[in-house]
Formats: sequence, C-alpha cells, structure tokens
Amino acid sequence: MRKLTTLIYVCGCALTFSAQAQNQDEATFLVKEKSAEKVGDKLAITMHIDVSGMDIPKSRSVVCTPIIESGDSLRALPQIILNGKTRHILYERMERQVQNPPMEFEYRRHNGEQQTLDYEVYTPYADWMERSQVSLIMDDCGCGWEALSSNKSPLFALNFAQPIVLQPQVVYVTPQAEEVKARKLEGSAYLDFPVNQTTIQPEYRNNPAELAKIKKSIEAVRNNKFATISGLTIKGYASPEGSYKSNAYLAENRAKSLLNYVENLYDFGNAKMQVDYEPEDWDGLEKAIEEGNLPDKEELLAIICADEPTDWDAREWKLKTLNGGSSYKILLRDVYPALRHSDYTVNYTIRNFTVDEAKELVFSNPSQLSLNEMFQVAQTYDPGTAEFNEVFEVAVRMYPDDPVSNLNAAISAIQAKQFDKARRYLTKAQDCPEKQLAEAALLMHEGKLDEAEGILETLKDVPAVSVQAQDNLRQIEEKRKE
Repeated sequence: MRKLTTLIYVCGCALTFSAQAQNQDEATFLVKEKSAEKVGDKLAITMHIDVSGMDIPKSRSVVCTPIIESGDSLRALPQIILNGKTRHILYERMERQVQNPPMEFEYRRHNGEQQTLDYEVYTPYADWMERSQVSLIMDDCGCGWEALSSNKSPLFALNFAQPIVLQPQVVYVTPQAEEVKARKLEGSAYLDFPVNQTTIQPEYRNNPAELAKIKKSIEAVRNNKFATISGLTIKGYASPEGSYKSNAYLAENRAKSLLNYVENLYDFGNAKMQVDYEPEDWDGLEKAIEEGNLPDKEELLAIICADEPTDWDAREWKLKTLNGGSSYKILLRDVYPALRHSDYTVNYTIRNFTVDEAKELVFSNPSQLSLNEMFQVAQTYDPGTAEFNEVFEVAVRMYPDDPVSNLNAAISAIQAKQFDKARRYLTKAQDCPEKQLAEAALLMHEGKLDEAEGILETLKDVPAVSVQAQDNLRQIEEKRKE
C-alpha cells in the first residue's frame, strides 16, 4: 500500500471557514492520513479526516466530493455530507434506497467538539489513473460539485506507474562475408651455414630445431582438414658483415636452398612457391640498436639512418671504424647473428561453412571461422542469452584488432550490463552510426541523459539507426516524467 502522510488543509466556498489554514488548529477540513492501493481491478482510497475546525449551522450542509483527475479524465468518488443538527434530522427522515457500494457518507457535525471521520472507498481502476491527482470540491451553497469543479483543492497524487527501466536499443553490424577465407602462418628460422656456403645441412649446429619450426607450421596447415595450402614464400636476409654483393648472393641462394629443402619433404600440389631476399637487414639492425644500450647508441643510429653514404659497404665501414671499432665487435657478436634469418609464410585457405557446421566449431575450433560465420551463428541464439554473448566474445578473441568484432563485442557487453568491458571494446571499434548509438546507450545506462540525448538527436534521421535512436529518445523523455 502506498502511504501518503503529508498534511493537507482544504477550505469551503461560502461558509466563513478560513481559506487556507496556517496551522492545524485553524484547519477546517484536515486530511490527517491517507493511502491509495490497487486491489485487483479496484483502486482503494482511505482517508482519516479531522473536521473539528468546522462550524456548520444546524440547518446547513457541506458536501465534500473527492475526485480523481488526470488530463481530461475525471471520476467523482462517493461524497462526504456534513450536516448541521436540523439538516441531519431531515436527512434521516428521508427514505433512501440502500446502495452497495454506498454513493455517499452522511455525518452530523457536532459544533465545538473534536470529530474525526474515516473514509474508505473502492472504485474501478482505469489506466489513466496510473499518474493522477486526488482533489476535493466542497459545496455549501447547493450549487453541485460539477458547477464548482474549477474550485478544487488538491489532496494527494497517485502514481502507480512502475519505475521506468531504460532499455537502450542498439544495432549490431554484420561483418562482411569473405569470398575466400585466406589465412597465413608466419615465422622466422635462424639457420646456420658454414662461411660463404648456401647448402642446408640439416644436422649442423642448431639447424634441427630451426627446421622443425618450419615443418611444424607447414604440418599444422596440412593436418587441418578444412585448410588447403595455397602458397609458400621464403625470404632470406643476411647481416651487413661483408660486401653487399656477396650478401645478396648468400641471402638469395640460402632462401632458395631452404625452399628446395621443404619441397622435397612435402607435396604442395599447385601451391605457389616463391623466394624473396634482402641482401642486408639494416632495418633489423636499427631496431636492435634502438632496443639495446650500447654507449655510442646515438652515433650508431646516426650512421644507420643517414642518407649518406648511399653505398652500403661504405656505410658499414663507418660502423666498423666508429670509436676504434669497439661497438662493432659487440655488433658482430651479439647482433649480426640474429640478422641472418629466413622468414617464411605459409599461405592457405579455409573452406566456407554452413551455419550448422559453424555452430559446431564456434566453441571448439573457432579459428576456422570467419567473422561473418560467427555472426550467423549468433543469430541462431536469442539475444542476451549466454550463448549469444559468448559468440561475440569468441569473435573478438579470434579477431582482436578488427573494428567490427570489437563493436559487436561492445554492444553485447552493453546488453549484458558489463559497461567497463564495453568501453574497452569501443576504443577499437569502427567509427560509424552504430558505434555512436552504442555510446549513447552506455550514457543512458549511466544516467547521463543529456549527453545521450545530444548524440541521439544526430542519429534520429540516419537510416541505419533511426528507429533505435528515436525509441531511445522516447525512453529518455518518459524517464524524465517520472
């Protein structure tokens, strides 16, 4: 039951009652307690009324009519008739048909005495009463309450509306379908060759472990029943030690030697086999020095990054002779070996899947699926369910830098009320109306309605999100009316 305890003072219209009492002793009609409660399809209203301050001549009556009103809707409740002594006697002598429920309550006013009344009525509930006002009209002139309806005093407000819980609308973005699901595995092998030789010796120094890395990558694709190798590229690099021409020969032919080695191990069918090379890995040298702590680091970098000399052998000579060659010895020992490497790329394709096939793979082997395939799986679950949300979590784990996967994961997190997670994903999401709608949804959940409204106003006519933006604006408007 909704308890309403504010004290209300109400005046009459023609008797010499005070128009607006300043304290309880001067009150003419004092509602001391009141309550309103929905009981099934009825509205129950109770009031405890003190009329001790009213002085009614014995031949007069005061008719008090409580009303419920909201906008153009109005309903009069059973009247309270307060009679003087003579009028009360006449009232009792009149033959009146007993009504159930009663249409009026009659009392004799004992002037000068303390007198309270208990008022309890039930009236059919109507939707318009959800937010309405209970007021009182007092008639001591016989004009009828309808004639006096503009002269009413408010008693209390009714509010049976459930608190509005904002449910911001959002829009997921459908990832673009891939015609060909092209993927690749990449790695680097640091093979050892005898000085100036290009033939691979599988058992030489650390070559068994380095060759095993390449074989593992190739076999990972070959053993994938959904994948087909489409190409293999090997790019050879040499260190700046020695002449540029000699290093070009070594980088190219060592890469060719490695390609021949793996071609003799596997049948690649019609896969495209390629060799590339870079005579000297100056980029790798620059990075290694930047990350190191050599005492003449800045001088070394100045030589490596300078525009002159353009001749690489001359540039290497400057490195050799810098500060008496002390740093160059460290480069030879600690840096150059890592610059002699063969980078490999295994290119492959994965076949496309039906939704049913993708549904079997999404939680067990999601790396086989495209973003679009995962999105289609998500559509098979009810929005907001654990499975629905988990699909988008899987998608963003598989494609952590993809702007669409991050946007959809953010939207899913918003609907799951995981707002911190949503904000992290939104930082990597693509800038689009759907992202702005998601940002407005977050603001609505945080109670920042003005900020959310500002964004939504810019989106309400954008076709992709207009329906959702307008609905969110409607929710904000309703929330403000609470």
